Amino acid sequence: MQQRAGGDPAGNLDRAITGIREAADSGARLICLQELFGWYYFCQREDHNFFKLAEPVPGPSTERLCTVARELGVVIVASLFEKRAEGLYHNTAAVIDADGSYLGKYRKMHIPDDPQFYEKFYFTPGDLGFRTWQTAVGKIGVLICWDQWYPEAARLTAMSGAEILCYPTAIGWLPSEKSEYGERQQAAWETIQRSHAVANGVFVCSVNRTGHEVLPDSEPSAPGIEFWGGSFIADPNGRVLARAGQGEEVLVADCDLGAVDVARTHWPFLRDRRIDAYGELTQRFGKGR
Repeated sequence: MQQRAGGDPAGNLDRAITGIREAADSGARLICLQELFGWYYFCQREDHNFFKLAEPVPGPSTERLCTVARELGVVIVASLFEKRAEGLYHNTAAVIDADGSYLGKYRKMHIPDDPQFYEKFYFTPGDLGFRTWQTAVGKIGVLICWDQWYPEAARLTAMSGAEILCYPTAIGWLPSEKSEYGERQQAAWETIQRSHAVANGVFVCSVNRTGHEVLPDSEPSAPGIEFWGGSFIADPNGRVLARAGQGEEVLVADCDLGAVDVARTHWPFLRDRRIDAYGELTQRFGKGR
C-alpha cells in the first residue's frame, strides 16, 4: 500500500487504515504498509526532537491495527518507530494476524548512514534475528528497506520457513542526483529484490513511500527526498505480478503459494547449497585482508 506521508501522525494512521480497508475491499488478505508510515521520513536530518515520534511495540498503533485486522480478517505488516527503552530505539515491523492477534516483531538488522538517510543516529541494529511467522495467509518473513540489498538476509529468512518476503521501504531520489543516477538506482533496487525471489523460491512484496518530502523547519535550501514509489509484487520466478507508479496506490496481486513448491522443486537451489564451503561468509572480507 503506497502512500504519501503528512505531518500529523494520527492522520497518517487514519489514512493507512483507510488504505487497509480499500485493499481488503479489493480482495487483499495480506496488507503491508510502507516503512515508518506514521510521519515524514525523519532520518533526513539528525534531530533529537524526532525521538518523540517513537512508541512501544506492541503499543497504541498496534492495538488499533489489531482491531482493524480482526474486523476485516486480514494480516497486516506495519512498520513503526519503536521505543524500547530510554535511549534505545529500533526501526521495527509488527506482524498482526487475521484474527487480530499480535504475532511479533522484526527489528531492522542493517542500518544505513548516507546523505539524508541518517538512520544510525536513530536506530539500534535489530537483535531478534531473521524470522518467519505462520499467519492465516501463509508463512510470512519481514525485512526492512536497507535489508533488501543483502542476499544473506533474504536467504536466512527463507530458510526459517518464509513463503512470502515483505519489505516495507523508504527509498527515493536526492533531487540533485535524479537526472544522472535515478533510472539506474530504481532498476537496481527492483532487480536485487526480484533476484531474492528467484534465489529463494519465494514471493516478494516491496512497499515503498511516494511523494517529495521536505521536513518541517528545514532550511529553505533543503532538497528533501523524492520517494519514487514503484512498489511491486514478484513471484518465485522473479516475474512482476503488479507494479505501482509514482502516485498513491493500493497494489493487489494473487499469490498462489503452491508456486513456492513448484519453483523450489524445479530450481533446487536449497538442495545444492554447499554449506560445507560457506564458512568465510562469517568474515568481514577475505582471509588475511
